[in-house]
Amino acid sequence: MVQCSDALVWELTKNNTSFMRKVNGKTKRSGTVRFSVEKGNVKNISSYKYSGLANSKTVDVSATDDNRAALSTKSSKASTQPSKGQPVTPLNKSFRRVEKTITSQVADNNYRPDLKADALARYSAIYAGNRVAKGVKKSVPVKKGRGKAE
Repeated sequence: MVQCSDALVWELTKNNTSFMRKVNGKTKRSGTVRFSVEKGNVKNISSYKYSGLANSKTVDVSATDDNRAALSTKSSKASTQPSKGQPVTPLNKSFRRVEKTITSQVADNNYRPDLKADALARYSAIYAGNRVAKGVKKSVPVKKGRGKAE
């Protein structure tokens, strides 16, 4: 695989990639919103900052099949061996210990400190969803307007 700059990769993939999902807004003013579902995109927003394809250093927190979470970062092997280039760290301890793990992996060693808050927010959402899936916590019913509760 040929090495090229992150900016060039972004310019080539920003308008056309198989990972892009365009969602129409509810009003004419809001327009369409572009999401991106590639691995390494911690916010799923199609922008250079969050792109998992265009950046040489990426952070991703994802849910696993057994109702746990995993932190993956892109290593230096990713440019030549993409299948081995994203080491995965399982996040299966208590919430505070996982928070410390994410902070140490992402921000404390100056890997991508700008994505620390986004990675923690994504883990919080995955953690809450996993608690509901395991039956530890009940799901919150959705409120439907001002009418009578059914």
